[in-house]
Amino acid sequence: MRQTRGARLGVIKPETLTFKMFISTDLLEEYFLQEYLRHFYDDDSTTGSCDKKTKMREMQQYFGLPPSGELTKETLAVMKKPRCGLSDVEHVGETVRWKKKRISYRLEIIRLTSVVSIAQKVFRRAWKLWSNVTPLKFRNRNMEVADIDIFFYSGDHNDGSPFDGRGGVLAHAFMPGLHIGGDVHFDSDEDWSINLFAVAIHEFGHALGLSHSSDPGAIMYPAYNFDPNYEPQLSFDDVKNIQKLYGELPPPKTPTKCDPYLSFDAVTDLQQEVLFFKDRHVNLFMWRKHPEFDEMRVSLISSLWPETVPANLDAVYENTWENVVLFFKGNQYWMLRQLKLEEGFPRSISTLGFPSRIKSVDAALHFRDEGYTLFFTGDECWRYTTYVQIYSCHSLYPRK
Repeated sequence: MRQTRGARLGVIKPETLTFKMFISTDLLEEYFLQEYLRHFYDDDSTTGSCDKKTKMREMQQYFGLPPSGELTKETLAVMKKPRCGLSDVEHVGETVRWKKKRISYRLEIIRLTSVVSIAQKVFRRAWKLWSNVTPLKFRNRNMEVADIDIFFYSGDHNDGSPFDGRGGVLAHAFMPGLHIGGDVHFDSDEDWSINLFAVAIHEFGHALGLSHSSDPGAIMYPAYNFDPNYEPQLSFDDVKNIQKLYGELPPPKTPTKCDPYLSFDAVTDLQQEVLFFKDRHVNLFMWRKHPEFDEMRVSLISSLWPETVPANLDAVYENTWENVVLFFKGNQYWMLRQLKLEEGFPRSISTLGFPSRIKSVDAALHFRDEGYTLFFTGDECWRYTTYVQIYSCHSLYPRK
């Protein structure tokens, strides 16, 4: 499938913006404007018939600015915001989409250690926002061919859209299709320790077939929202447009153990049982495997722990030495004793001894007889005991 021009539009090359002492600020800003309009507002359908002022007015209207056609300070400030590398004016329509409901993705091997520990979990959360409102299912495939490949690149990476270093354009994606279609590229020169989630949701929207939106509250707005008080979520506009492509989500049903696509959020022993946890839209389910049961039984988590266990769990384990169960989600954990939440919880996982760079855990494995717990975060492993607390053990357990 041919990629649309909008999917190839990239960034303003670093060399075009290099500051030189003999070039005035006005000339630099004028050149920056020309490049910005050429990359993000040069629609094939209007080539040769749309002058600079018309394009600037179009850009200003898109971002909710007074359409003066002049390079005001407010306009320049908007243009300098971190943004996506795709065009704002080219719309691909409802025919450019995946023709299936189960879509695979793969994160290519990266050497950014600061990203490895968080990327997979962040991407799962980002895909989940889209699957929560559509019939789409997303599956991570590590060593196989996938529909969507995710890369971290620096500078020119041979797709016609070179990255520009820190700031400016942070990422771009390709519309659904063959070969490079659906792929997502992140600029590896950026600091991805804090803003990866918001950018990933946006770029995954492109990979599913969505164009940019002029709604400033939409995830698909060209400029990313990095306000520290903002929790990224899909807007009405995002949901309406993605459902035009893939339809609405059918009413939720209780998952079955025979579902070939069923995966679990967490698993733990609890006394004589093994519990499997799964979040499914508004309900939290668990499967209980007991030596006296003929088969596994499914029930709601709230039937055992009413209103205390969070959704979308990352890890769970029972500490038999202290007779407590610990639940982990994001950078917090909950401790329950005899089905009741202990006072002072939830707490930050940093109180267990994790360094500040660890924002969540992927899994926990508790050794009852030895009395210690292993935590897994990305490609690192951490060992915890009540008295020694956390220390890294990734050197003792080779990464895979």
